[in-house]
Order: sequence, then C-alpha cells, then structure tokens
Amino acid sequence: MHISKFESLQRREFLRRTAALGLAGTAGNLALSLAGIGEAAAQNASTDDYKALVCVFLYGGNDHDNTFVPYDTGSHNVYQALRNVGDAASNIYAPKTKLTLLQPTNLQPTSSLPLGQQYAVQAAMGKMANLFNVDRKMGVLLNVGPLMKPTNKNSYTNAKTGDLPPKLFSHNDQFSLWQSGLLEGAEGATQGWGGRLGDLFLGSDNKAHFTCINAAGNAVFMSGQNVLPYQVTKSGAVAIDSLKSSKTTLYGSAEVKNALSTLLSPSTSSTAGTSYQPSHWMEQEWARMVKSSIDNQQIVTSSLQTTPTFTTAFENDSLSAQLQIVARLIQARSSLGVSKQVFFVSLGGFDHHDGLKNAHAGADGTGGLLKMVNDAMYSFYKATEQLGVADKVTTFTASDFGRTLSSNGDGSDHGWGSHHMVMGGAVVGGKFWGTAPDLSTVALALDGPDTVGQGRLLPSTSVDEFAAVLARWMGVTESSQLKSVLPNYDAFPGREPPKIFVS
Repeated sequence: MHISKFESLQRREFLRRTAALGLAGTAGNLALSLAGIGEAAAQNASTDDYKALVCVFLYGGNDHDNTFVPYDTGSHNVYQALRNVGDAASNIYAPKTKLTLLQPTNLQPTSSLPLGQQYAVQAAMGKMANLFNVDRKMGVLLNVGPLMKPTNKNSYTNAKTGDLPPKLFSHNDQFSLWQSGLLEGAEGATQGWGGRLGDLFLGSDNKAHFTCINAAGNAVFMSGQNVLPYQVTKSGAVAIDSLKSSKTTLYGSAEVKNALSTLLSPSTSSTAGTSYQPSHWMEQEWARMVKSSIDNQQIVTSSLQTTPTFTTAFENDSLSAQLQIVARLIQARSSLGVSKQVFFVSLGGFDHHDGLKNAHAGADGTGGLLKMVNDAMYSFYKATEQLGVADKVTTFTASDFGRTLSSNGDGSDHGWGSHHMVMGGAVVGGKFWGTAPDLSTVALALDGPDTVGQGRLLPSTSVDEFAAVLARWMGVTESSQLKSVLPNYDAFPGREPPKIFVS
C-alpha cells in the first residue's frame, strides 16, 4: 500500500488524535493501546543491554518540606517558625521528637552539604530511609524544577517574557511542562521527554509497541514523535471488550470474533461471494490499529502467564499495584522483545492547601500518601533485586511543583522547585545532589536568593539537566540524540550535572 508524504502526515495525525480523543488505551471498548506509529529512529539492541526508566509522578504538587524535613538546628528552627502555626490540629510542623525515632541524623549525605544542612524523614518514609542510609540505593536531588534558562533571583525579578516557565504555579501547565520538557510545554503539549526518549529505542518489529508502557492512564510524558504509550491496567493488558471470553452472549460469540477478524484481515473472497477491501487510508489504518491492539493484548497476556512471588510483598494501594505490574512486565522483557523501556506510574492527591498533616503523612507521621510512596517504591526496588535487574532499572519521582515553606494555616500553597528521589542499583545513593536552599534565617527562607516569596524554591537544577543525566544513563550518547529528547538542554551549557550514577 503506497502512502504519499502528505497522506503519511495525515495518517500520523489521525493516530495521534485517535489517542487524544480517548479512543485508545483504557478509554475505548476496543482498547486501542497504541505505539510504534512508524518511521522510528530505531536503535536496536539485545535484551542483554536492557535498561528501564520508571517515572513516579505525584500529581498535585508534593510538599517537599514535609517529605524531607529540614533537620539541622538553623534550618529546623526556621522550618518550625514558619510551620508551627495555629492550634495543634491544624499546624503542619513535624517536631524533631518524632523524627528522632527514625534516627534522622543518619539521613545525610556522605559528604556534608555546604552550609551543614541536614534532612530527615518521617516514620512513613522509613523504608526509603533504609535505602538511603544502609543500602545506598536511593538519593535525593535537591531543588529541581522547570527552567527556560539558568535563572537566579535577580534574573527572576527582572525577567522578560520567555525567560520564565509559562504560567508558573498553575497545576496543569506545570505538570505538563515537567513532563514535556518543551519551551511551549504548558497545558496542551502533545509530546513528553519520556516518549521522545522511547523514540530513540523504538525497534522496527511489532514488539516495539512495548518500548513505552503507561500503567497510570494518559500522560504527555510518554508520547513521542513516533511512539504512543502502550497502556496497561494493574492486571496486565487492557481487555478488548468485544473479545472477552467471559461474555456469554453476542460479544463473546464465535460469530462476532470471526466477523471482527474478517474486517481486520480483508480477503478477496468470502462465503457470500463478495470481498471486503477498505479503500480509504483512515479505514485501513483503523483496521491495522485494532488488529495491532488485539495482537499486543495476546502478547502481553501470554508474557504475563507466570506471576512471580515477590519476596517483599506489594501493598494493595493504587501505586503499589501499578509498580507491581511494571515489575511483572520487566520480568517479561525477553518475551516482549525489548531492550530499553520507559514506564509511567502516578499517584494523585498532593494538592494540600489544607489538611496537609493528616493526608500527607498521617497525624502521627506514619501513614498517608507518603506511606504509599514509601511502601510501593521499596517493594518495587526489592522486586528488581529479586529479578536480577536492580542495576538496570532507575526510578525517580516528579511532581507538578514544590510548595511554600510557609504555612497557610492548615497546608501549603503552590511552589516551584522541589526535592525528588532517585532510586536504583546503578544510583550512587546515600547522597544529596544539587543545591540545598539557605534556610538559616526566616528572611532568607521566605524571599532570599534561593526563594521567590513564601519560601517557594527557585530551581537550582532544571528538569532538562536532570532528564539529560537519566537519558545518558539509558544510553543516549550523541548530542543530536540528546537534543531530540530535550530541545531546551542547550540553554544550560557548562553546568555540572548531578552525579547520580556510577561513572
């Protein structure tokens, strides 16, 4: 079938819009989980060279100061002054007495931060603290966030249009910018740097559909130029409704399955003596897409037939379920025929303008959303160890933005930079990377060189710089390839990248 250049462009847009309209993935009855639109810049490699990148996105804007609590005397006193407000039920302060139970003084870099800062975690993050303190397989990147160019307080104050990320402090715009890595990356972006990274490793065979896998629903992070994410549920492949074996009437009948097969594989003859040959390219592509979805469902289902018994059990919450299916898909990497993969999982509910203490880490610091993150990420890391691929899988957290250090009475407001975890066997853990903000006085913490009001952090490391380190670890070596993944990376020349991995 010949497709002209113009028709090829139309075809690509047709497929992309099909996905955007919710006709693909978990939203459609035919479960058109798509990938590999075509014309991939393939980088084929053997599964012996396997690597996977896993993004854990915390929607709503994670409060980094309640995740990694300032602990050195000066910083903690400022933190207490700004967060220990209101009555006992509404203040958002975590006292040192609770943090000491976790021996938080052990949660520090192997080499001291310049101003002697220390950070601690609450009991809800105890397992991740163990990965930091003992296993040294988790570290924290301090103050990372979207930037258009290197920005200090003076350039922020005098910024012109285009110097700053668009629509700062807006949820949709900022999580889209985090995920897209594009200058025009506010709400409405259609590509993400995870998907563009997948473009580089997209093979030419059918199994290349599993290069980018999304276990959390639609996300711009996973869409590239040539790849759309294959969507899965916590159980595995998305079931195609019309072909479910559980159906006992029309949809589950052999007649329906045969009719659908005929439509998707047109022949020159039929029992009626006529033929079905779709002539329009949209009809042809639709048939190809549906057939591909059916084929892919069978591949994934077959690959997941064996369910490993992980020695460290996963919990039953949403994030744990997503990371468990990711672990199972990594185990099935040989059957899926992939050597490089990008995964996306997420957890929502982090927009804590009020009720921060109870929702984020529980009233006593032992539960809440942080416990879900802690349990899910720890179990996932232990699963990669059990599968023998811990050094081949890197997991990182991301979020819309950080939050204000100052309390609004019962929570914190939208911020900018934030602290995030990076975890994996190849990670040089037990360290903080990046630049810690100066919290030695209230004035500096609220609106000093590192902050832009109310204790909002001005990012010292850009998402582009962070993503470049992850891309290089995945195997992106050519500057032209890195530019295709991160078009804005050249805006940060000569800066020392975070030393996250073993050199």
